[in-house]
Amino acid sequence: MGIFELVLIVAAFLCTLVAGFLFAFAIVAMPGIKNLRAAEFIRAFQVMDRIIQNNQPLFMVMWIGSALSLVVAAVLGFGQLDQLGRVLVISAALCYLAGVQVPTVTINIPLNNQLQRVDVAKVDGQVAERARAAFEGRWVRWNAFRTTVACVVSGLLLVQLYRM
Repeated sequence: MGIFELVLIVAAFLCTLVAGFLFAFAIVAMPGIKNLRAAEFIRAFQVMDRIIQNNQPLFMVMWIGSALSLVVAAVLGFGQLDQLGRVLVISAALCYLAGVQVPTVTINIPLNNQLQRVDVAKVDGQVAERARAAFEGRWVRWNAFRTTVACVVSGLLLVQLYRM
């Protein structure tokens, strides 16, 4: 097994972990806190998000490692793969960056940060309701998008691994 194959396996593994993480938020975490009152919802999300934003080491390895290893795999594979293999790996990398990483940085993280600034102990119910309304729908839609893209990317990488 060469370096390209190893990097591709790592990329597929990490991208699949990210897809699973996003999927778990989509089908468990967000539906689980959906029925809470606004202040409780905000506080629950703040607590979960704070773990991530405090650079939880394994999360950071997974998140940054997935993007980095996928880009490295695309570069290394360019000269080693047949045309279909190149299309699979390069498409996976481009989709992952554009459909998972970019929306995370430009949409989900800013929404997370906006919600982190709400001090639920000091705001009234109407302020909490408005903060939740400004956050929840958009965050959930973009998480569903990121989840779908991450799952497609994992599928593309698994197809390429199977082809090898």
